Amino acid sequence: MITIITGIIYVLLGIGVFFNILASIGLLRFPDVYTRLHAGTKCTTFGSIFIIGSVIILGLRSWYFGDVNGSVLAIHSMGALLAILVTNPTGAHAIARAAHKSGVKPAQAVIDTLEKEDNS
Repeated sequence: MITIITGIIYVLLGIGVFFNILASIGLLRFPDVYTRLHAGTKCTTFGSIFIIGSVIILGLRSWYFGDVNGSVLAIHSMGALLAILVTNPTGAHAIARAAHKSGVKPAQAVIDTLEKEDNS
């Protein structure tokens, strides 16, 4: 039982680290602020879900075997996950909106419906 749970924890950690590495590569390789924001928020949010999920499982496993601090770890991790799920996309939206209002154009030609709304 313990080895299965430990294996699940390692798999979740591996998936989370993989997505966070993809985010860092996207931040380095993508051409403009909008695509970099996409990589930076989508991948890190998704990677954080898996990493914090593994911490929650670890805390619950410790709590199951009698460590009271395991439940505290799991509860605090759930709070951190909730905060990340709310603030990461909200912050990215605010940054993208500010970049658009300041006149930063995407690297490729796109149809900009917000520009028509702002001018009228």
